[in-house]
Amino acid sequence: MGLLSDKVALITGGTAGIGLATARRFIEEGAFVHITGRRRTELDAAVESLGARASGVQSDVADPHSVDQVISAIAHRHGRLDTVFVNAGGGSVIPLTEITREDYDRHFSVNVAGTLFTVQKALPLMTDGGSITLVGSVSASRNVPHMSLYGATKAALRSLGRSWAYELTERGIRVNVLSPGPIDTPATYVSAGAHDDEGRQQVREQMGGLIPLGRIGRPEEVAATAVFLASDQSSFTTGAELFVDGGMGQM
Repeated sequence: MGLLSDKVALITGGTAGIGLATARRFIEEGAFVHITGRRRTELDAAVESLGARASGVQSDVADPHSVDQVISAIAHRHGRLDTVFVNAGGGSVIPLTEITREDYDRHFSVNVAGTLFTVQKALPLMTDGGSITLVGSVSASRNVPHMSLYGATKAALRSLGRSWAYELTERGIRVNVLSPGPIDTPATYVSAGAHDDEGRQQVREQMGGLIPLGRIGRPEEVAATAVFLASDQSSFTTGAELFVDGGMGQM
C-alpha cells in the first residue's frame, strides 16, 4: 500500500521537470494521475513513459475553456479528484527596464489566473479531506536578479494559498504552497536563456553558488515533498509554505 493508494490526482504541467517527476512518484505511491500539457507530442510521450495509471489531456491553463475540458475528462473517467498539484507556469529573466505589457499579461495569465481557475474548476470534483498544492518559488521571498515579474506571480500564489486554505477548512481540504529553488529542469535553462550543454553548466554553477548546499536541486527532490503534501502524512498541514531550495531562501 502506497501513501497515495487509490487516489485520483491532477498534475498540471506534467510533461517534464517537476511535473513529470511528481506524476511518476504519485503513481509509484498508488495514485492514478491525470497530467496536462500544452504540446500534444510531449504530452503523449510523457503518458507513455508513465504507463497505464496515467492519462493526458492537452490543455493551456491560461485558457479557462481548456481547463473546463480537463475537468470534464476527469469527471467522465473517475468522477472525483483527491489531490491537485498545480504546477503549470513559467517565467522569464527580464530586467525591470525591459518588461512590457505583453510580458506582464503572459506571466499573470499563466501563473496566477491559470492557477486560480484550475483550483476553482477542480473544486466540485474534490473529495472532502483532499489536498491542493500550489507550486510557488523561492523567487517570491528572495531577490533573484531580473526575475521580479515571475517572483511577483509566485508571491500572489502564496497569498491565494493562505486564503483558500481558510475558505476550504469546512470541507477539510488542505491547501499548501511548495516553493522550489533552482531545479535541474528544462524550464530552468530556458528561462535563463541556456540552450546548449555549456550554457546549462554555467547556469548550474551560477545558481549553485547561491545555494547553501552548493548545488541546484533535482525534480525528484521536489516530488518527494509533493507526495508528503498530497498524502495523509500531512493531515495537519494547511496554509503552509514548504521550501525545497537547498536553504537558498532560509539562510
